[in-house]
Amino acid sequence: MSDAVSFTRDGEIGVITVANPPVNALSQPVRAGLKDAVQAGLADAGVKAMVLICDGATFIAGADIREFGKPLAAPSLVPVIDAMEASDKPIVAAIHGTALGGGLEVALGCHYRVAVPGARVGLPEVNLGLLPGAGGTQRLPRLVGVEKALDFIVQGTHVPAAEARRLGLLDELIEGDLKTGAIAFARRVLAENRGVKRASALPVAPVAADFFANYEAGIARRLRGFKAPFNIIKAVQAAAELPFAAGMKREAELFQDLMTSSESRAQRHVFFAEREVAKIPGLPKDTAQREINTAAVIGAGTMGGGIAMNFANAGIPVTLLEINREALDRGIAVIRKNYEATASKGRLTTADVEKRMGLITPSTAYDDIKQADVVIEAVFENMDIKKEVFRTLDSVAKPGAILATNTSTLNVDEIASATKRPQDVIGMHFFSPANVMRLLENVRGKQTANDVIATVMNLSRRIGKIGVLVGVCDGFVGNRMLHQRTREAMFLVEEGARPEQIDKVLYDFGFPMGPFAMADMAGLDVGYKVREERRKAGKIEPRESLWIDKIVEMGRHGQKTNAGIYRYADGRTPLPDPEIERLIAQCARDAGIAQRQISDQEILERCLYPMINEGAKILEEGIAARALDIDIIWINGYGFPAYRGGPMFWADEIGLKTVCEAYRKYAGQFGDTYWKPAPLLEKLAREGKGFYDL
Repeated sequence: MSDAVSFTRDGEIGVITVANPPVNALSQPVRAGLKDAVQAGLADAGVKAMVLICDGATFIAGADIREFGKPLAAPSLVPVIDAMEASDKPIVAAIHGTALGGGLEVALGCHYRVAVPGARVGLPEVNLGLLPGAGGTQRLPRLVGVEKALDFIVQGTHVPAAEARRLGLLDELIEGDLKTGAIAFARRVLAENRGVKRASALPVAPVAADFFANYEAGIARRLRGFKAPFNIIKAVQAAAELPFAAGMKREAELFQDLMTSSESRAQRHVFFAEREVAKIPGLPKDTAQREINTAAVIGAGTMGGGIAMNFANAGIPVTLLEINREALDRGIAVIRKNYEATASKGRLTTADVEKRMGLITPSTAYDDIKQADVVIEAVFENMDIKKEVFRTLDSVAKPGAILATNTSTLNVDEIASATKRPQDVIGMHFFSPANVMRLLENVRGKQTANDVIATVMNLSRRIGKIGVLVGVCDGFVGNRMLHQRTREAMFLVEEGARPEQIDKVLYDFGFPMGPFAMADMAGLDVGYKVREERRKAGKIEPRESLWIDKIVEMGRHGQKTNAGIYRYADGRTPLPDPEIERLIAQCARDAGIAQRQISDQEILERCLYPMINEGAKILEEGIAARALDIDIIWINGYGFPAYRGGPMFWADEIGLKTVCEAYRKYAGQFGDTYWKPAPLLEKLAREGKGFYDL
């Protein structure tokens, strides 16, 4: 038996204990230990039943991520589980913490399952672009039914023990000490002569002939582009239609198909990148952090209110400050409305709503935020206004308070210069809606202190965000790259592509919506004001598209005015508008641009390749430390499809040589003003390397 698994006896009950900290992952020693422990229990005539339990904070929480992408050393998990299930002595899985992925599959191979009330179970492999590959798709439908099993596996969520008990996945909830309760349960199984209950031997309850086709149609739009959910449906269908052994063979085939797919490769990349992004190169792991017990947000608009909700959701008291009482009351009302909408869907109780509202203190006086540990400014995107706010904060906030700006484009160092404590100033760029979007682009200034960086990165996690650290530049990482795509999309429209064609190309690539539908939803007046600010700052492009500004000047601001680039008969559905087509054609004529037919491939290349090129510049300049920082920003803040792994990962997949060749082609057509490859891009392409080789 391995050091990771031990076998002891409690009278006639054999106790198999897994001890592989921190999460009892299914490493090779654990797999081998489980196999040996079961054999030991079978060989001991005094053992009549066995209990499988884990030390530490959790049951087996899944595969060992250190083995990902490598050939598995024997024994593999399937024969281990098969051996457990084949035992003629009952085996009871005793679950606490989480039983996830392979951990739950091990429990499914046991004959009975008990858990403490606070436990959670799940098969989250879909989030890695995979399916449960050790019988999960075959045993679970036999226990809970086809539809529940599909929901369980396709959604990849963690199910509370009480719900798992109701579904029939668990046999009993254990109050009090789990080991004591599990052993008592095993003795009852023996006393009542229940014998072994093998999930593989259970029938699958029949479903309608068109059930699987209808289920697939039901998720087709929401999960388009992802491969794993649809392979999961095929695997569960095999459970319903084939004998168990044949279903296991089909599961293995479908698992291998996913393991070698580009979609799973990308999703596994994202899984690891989201964990790596919190580790800041050059920042010592033992960097001290400042204590954050209270927060304040300046500005009660949509963004400020959403930011305040994040703190309340995390149990951190937050003061929401707005100088205008009417605006403050409106902001608080919107927050309550948001919480009540969530409660109406059953995701919060009325008590939860009141508790969170109670953590948000409205105020119109700066004196009320004097003791806040962190203050986040979320006012209008104007440098003069922001500097005025920071001058006030400098005189009001307590020493050591972190002063953060939510700016999406402005220079954090210039904002910090309005204070006498630039070391305490950092950017915290939330994405709208701030209470929903996972990304938090944290911007370190030239003088931002290390303990401020460490504190804010940890705070990001506390409030449920994925924090990514970037440097100061125009637009930081996300918006700087977005600017390249937006520019080319507007040029393409002038040159003859239709807005709806461009939107469809990017939607089909995997974005939740195209750039023009997104602009209409966000409000064209927002982009208009940003462009005006840029022009005032002297940031004039060599070529400017005027058609988008003319639309705003017509009073068409997007969905909120039922007309923007598109018209909206129902307030939501974008419809092409002949009036806008005529406006664009006239603007093209005025600019001396001959319109032409433009292919979908040209649209894809001209919208996405400049983002990659800008990403290369961002890496060269040290604005982002790693390609993975850029990928996580774009996946979590801008809707880049996770099954493509982010722009830099995708660029490596298609080959940087491909991108450089396209740059040379477009430079020949349009000149090199916008089509000059970044030195890093050229270098890596020439060497046959990618961004992840850096």
